[in-house]
Amino acid sequence: MQCFLPSVPMDGLPAMQRPAEPESTPQRPAYSAWLRDSNSITQQFMAIGGRPDIVSLAGGLPAAEFYPTAAIEAASKRALDRWGSAALEYGPIEGFPALREHIAARISKATGRTFTVANVLLTVGAMQGLDLLGKVLVDPGDLIVTQNPTYVGALDAWRPRRPRYVALDWSLREPDFGRALADAKFVYTVPNYSNPTGALVSTAARQALLERVVRAGTWLVEDDPYLPLQYDGDAGPSILALHGRMAPEGTYAGPVVYLGTLSKSIVPGLRVGWAIADPGMIQTLTLAKQSSDLTGSMLTQAIALELLEHGIEEQHVPGMVERYRVRRDALCAAASRQLGDWYEWEVPPGGMFVWMRARDPRIDTNDLYAFALEEKVAFVPSSVFDADGARRDAMRINFTRSRPEVIEEGIRRLARATERYLASL
Repeated sequence: MQCFLPSVPMDGLPAMQRPAEPESTPQRPAYSAWLRDSNSITQQFMAIGGRPDIVSLAGGLPAAEFYPTAAIEAASKRALDRWGSAALEYGPIEGFPALREHIAARISKATGRTFTVANVLLTVGAMQGLDLLGKVLVDPGDLIVTQNPTYVGALDAWRPRRPRYVALDWSLREPDFGRALADAKFVYTVPNYSNPTGALVSTAARQALLERVVRAGTWLVEDDPYLPLQYDGDAGPSILALHGRMAPEGTYAGPVVYLGTLSKSIVPGLRVGWAIADPGMIQTLTLAKQSSDLTGSMLTQAIALELLEHGIEEQHVPGMVERYRVRRDALCAAASRQLGDWYEWEVPPGGMFVWMRARDPRIDTNDLYAFALEEKVAFVPSSVFDADGARRDAMRINFTRSRPEVIEEGIRRLARATERYLASL
């Protein structure tokens, strides 16, 4: 028996089945309302970073030339030899069990307090931890207390939840701070070399905030991606470690949710991070992760385990830190020569960024950005680090991604952009 199929045109439907073209195309439903409040700056500077004609001082990216590619190649082979198809399957939502055990031991050693796998959720980078926290804690109109300026990725993660924000003053002297803590779903902090400012918060200030949070009965999120990047002295104990001293016995059930990652210490492409928290919070975050991506990559988590067990992080970080310190110093020296009349800044003791604040009140870094792109240099304006978008007197400059001579050229271009911008006012 012969079977004849109708010819199939380019749109994939036989001509006899194609619906008649409507006289006018109906308008499709609108996108979700939260997108109207979003920004595309992260997408822009990630794209700009690939253009050879632009010096990008914008992205918060490590230096690709320092990635330990040979070590990762060897770890990949060991992971497949060791785990076989188990590294290629869907896996537990909480993450690769052996890596969870390793992270629990790592955090126990770092804090001096025992943590178990019940306290550990593996995430797709620390960024997923922020997203999951928004999902499980924040409803529209809920309050978050956060550093200001704060990490733009955190603001982006929580934007669909439509929260309100109150700025965290580390001095804790604001008269209404106690009321804000009582009302807040959580406090968000980046105490080690904060993004975007590069600031290091003192141990005394961390302890004081922790004590206020414990009294208020809310959560405290400690986002700690930059801990390995220490240039001038030690960062001091984490807030998680400080609370461990306050409650040293039994299963950890405190208010601190600690987020870590391998993106800055090894490579971002592994997309391996973790959340450390009370077991009930871990279970709740796991439920949210189930509906987000079902499970992380068992393969990259198995590779990460091999890298950690073989001490690759400890071998890699010191040399990387030395190179980054040279780049930080090159940026600050070039800025002193070229930009000192217009901006002020502190030399960051760690991290990836210098936070430059305008001396001249006429400088609006949102407007300056267009002049900078004309000069083929990019930075991140301060408005994106403000939940209200109101701060427009500063900019974040990255020094880890580019070689010293490229940084110096970028600063020269930024000086030309500033001159042209001020002349246009």
